[in-house]
Amino acid sequence: MELTTDRLAAQLAAEPVRPVYLIAGAEPLRVLEAADAVRARARDDGYSERQVFDADARDFDWDALAASFNAPSLFASRRLIELRLPTTKPGKEGSAALIEYCTAPPGDTALLIVGGDWSRQHGGKWSEAVARAGHLVVAWPVKPHELPGWIGSRLRVRGIRADAGAVQRLAARVEGNLLAAAQEIDKLVLLHDGAVLDGDRMDALVADAARFDVFRLLDAAMNGEGALAVRMLAGLRAEGEAVPALMGMVVMELTRAASLARVQARGGNLGAEFKAQRVWDSKQAVYRRALQRHPAAAWERFVVEAGRVDRIAKGRAAGDAWQVLERLLVAIAERDALRLLAS
Repeated sequence: MELTTDRLAAQLAAEPVRPVYLIAGAEPLRVLEAADAVRARARDDGYSERQVFDADARDFDWDALAASFNAPSLFASRRLIELRLPTTKPGKEGSAALIEYCTAPPGDTALLIVGGDWSRQHGGKWSEAVARAGHLVVAWPVKPHELPGWIGSRLRVRGIRADAGAVQRLAARVEGNLLAAAQEIDKLVLLHDGAVLDGDRMDALVADAARFDVFRLLDAAMNGEGALAVRMLAGLRAEGEAVPALMGMVVMELTRAASLARVQARGGNLGAEFKAQRVWDSKQAVYRRALQRHPAAAWERFVVEAGRVDRIAKGRAAGDAWQVLERLLVAIAERDALRLLAS
């Protein structure tokens, strides 16, 4: 059966865990939360063992995955096997393995497939087999006119009462980024006093939470949102932040991205590198989008440029640190903006 992410929760509550779930789509937050819901339901049903496979390398061993389907559980009577498939395209060998599983799924095993973008070109006989044996869940993006409703619903679920003006203010701030909206709502839970929020109060609370924006600055650039990154940087500057205070995180994140890019360039196991770099599941989609935008050599150059920004900010090199940092963020966000960097 094909479901939307909104219908998944009700379906999970109404039936036992199905043999297979495929969750994919262009909206990372919805994919993440839908997968988390399946994992939670599986734990409640006694699937206490979890085995994860990352199919992001060209040499992924589909035979090993197929063998695991029928291997006895080592630690529990039921287990959840998770297949992370960033491209949502298993290829010929992978399709055959997934179809075989769906034709006769083991009684003590559930398979959760988590993918990236989804369209008709991604599907095929393998996804049809998944839909027959379990559920295909598509995480469609929230359209601009749907965003206020999505925000209002999430605020209510988190126990926050807000009028239409407050919802519109928050929708304008996040500009369609659901991850950013979810983060803002999480902060509002901590900051609000229980009263109904109007537009002015929403602005005040969001301003109170602005200190957290330093942790979102590079995410905006990595997500390809150059204009948002520039606005956030200007806001941090207006609030009195100093460039050296920002550069520790910027250098750390760019160094991590450069390491991931090197692994990807040589066809290595990106999933294993995510684990080695301690990148949370919720952040992996951000890195994957960024790595698709630039080759490994560009990430090495970004690290070098970040070092130059740090030296300028500390008076060890000439230039305007804010301006150079702004250009670096835009270069990260835009595929064709490398020319902005110093030669």
